Amino acid sequence: MAPTGRRSALAEHAFSPHDAVMGAALRHLRRRRFLTVTAAAAALAFTTNLPARGAVAAPLRDAARISKDPFTLGVASGDPLPDSVLLWTRLAPEPFLEDGGMGTERVTVEWEVALDEYFATVLFRGSVEAHAEYAHSVHVDVKGLMPGTVYHYRFRTGVWLSPTGRTRTAPAAGSATSALRLAAVACQAYQDGYYTVHRHLAQDDVDVVFHLGDYLYEYAVNPAGGERRYTDVTLPDVFNRETMTLADYRLRYALYKSDEDLRAAHAAHPFVVTWDDHETENNYAGGIPENAIPPEEFLLRRAAAYRAYWENQPLRAAQLPQGPDAQLYRRLHWGTLAQFDILDTRQYRSDQAYDDRPHAPGPESDDPARTITGAAQEQWLIDGWRSSAALWNVMPQQVCFSQRKFDTTADAPLSMDAWDGYRASRDRVVTGARSAGVDNWLVLTGDVHVGYALDIKEDFDDPASATVGTEVTCTSVSSGRDGAEQPANRDLYLRANPHMKFYDGRRGYVRVALDRRAARLDFRTVSAVTTPGAPVTTAASFVTEAGAPGLQPV
Repeated sequence: MAPTGRRSALAEHAFSPHDAVMGAALRHLRRRRFLTVTAAAAALAFTTNLPARGAVAAPLRDAARISKDPFTLGVASGDPLPDSVLLWTRLAPEPFLEDGGMGTERVTVEWEVALDEYFATVLFRGSVEAHAEYAHSVHVDVKGLMPGTVYHYRFRTGVWLSPTGRTRTAPAAGSATSALRLAAVACQAYQDGYYTVHRHLAQDDVDVVFHLGDYLYEYAVNPAGGERRYTDVTLPDVFNRETMTLADYRLRYALYKSDEDLRAAHAAHPFVVTWDDHETENNYAGGIPENAIPPEEFLLRRAAAYRAYWENQPLRAAQLPQGPDAQLYRRLHWGTLAQFDILDTRQYRSDQAYDDRPHAPGPESDDPARTITGAAQEQWLIDGWRSSAALWNVMPQQVCFSQRKFDTTADAPLSMDAWDGYRASRDRVVTGARSAGVDNWLVLTGDVHVGYALDIKEDFDDPASATVGTEVTCTSVSSGRDGAEQPANRDLYLRANPHMKFYDGRRGYVRVALDRRAARLDFRTVSAVTTPGAPVTTAASFVTEAGAPGLQPV
């Protein structure tokens, strides 16, 4: 939330274009007695884009009365700029209760930023108010920082001091930065295993982490934590159901952030986050749900999911949802070395073709009117490339961009949820990259729970056509359980897709080192996540040289 003494941006949002639809949904749901009074009030707050009645007038709690550690969910930072970084925490002394154990009162939270982890010299400090309407989350946009600098930060309320986080600012705008190390992660189903990958990521030497979606899953988590098979703890029943309401989503974030390895990764590095589908519901498309429920009911669910996402991530006020809508796509820079165009391929897309079943390309999927980004985001992306002064143009996004045939036959099926189901949309983006003169294009992808290294081709059906960029999928943190080094379909996929240079089915992350000569891609994998403590190894490494796109093994 905005620092004390300044008008909060949270109250300045315009009405959502979905307000009328959501108002009708609320009237319908009240007739069905679907909502409790509390849930109906919260949903109504979404339709007006305002905090629930009385938010500003809520009593101010004496922080000295907080009797248990409220920083159970850790700290995080994100979206580094040359002079600013976003700091996050959320107060929850009882994280598995709907209100986090904080009640309805607002609480003052102090923050500090220093150059050293011991805070011998505090450079910046301030205070914010944490409100129940935003799950007592805190979002501090610290400005006036020095470019390209490592900082340490922490929060305090009452007698409680948060863990210390480490973050960094981006280099100065236009500076000839020589190098950058980033990591990409995605897909961390809690019930599928431990966050061993995050523990190793926390210890890795990277400047920034990109989380490419599926930060949480809406599916039920049983009392034993699924594949974690807890014997020393029993999870509450509140997690043993699919997330539907704002309270459900808030609690699910509390469960995920209760994992010490995830908290360690957030405390160690600034994160740049974007969502995919499971933060809301599997394979939804824009305002269209996976299952046969009225779209207006789904918009209420989407509003709850989007609100909880913002509350639990290091995102600025510009990303605060307006009802069921949120501006998540955005652009960051790392001097003139890299431009990052972070996409949202879920919120604006057309419905999946052919009932979202694997299918050969056809008139339905190839309709030129179909889009995976929406027209505005597509134009924003291409315009950003045309004005880019960066050597590397990096596109962090969600689903597989390159063609991925599931068989070697002429009519091989493709995924209708990935860019293969929106080929006209992909063609426009590839054409846009070419016309903008993008020579060093790197696409970072999540979703598929395996690691791929792919050459992006001008014509995927012609292996001899020009290579115009590189795509790397970062596998998953835990989704899919342990996986296998060589999945059963590995050889088939490599034959069917000559532009696919690598395929590994284990859990892990991708580390990318960019400099003025090349990009190096390291596939970091662990052997297991259903048992904790597996070591990390580098399964393979590739380089693609600046000005000469095409993957070469190291």
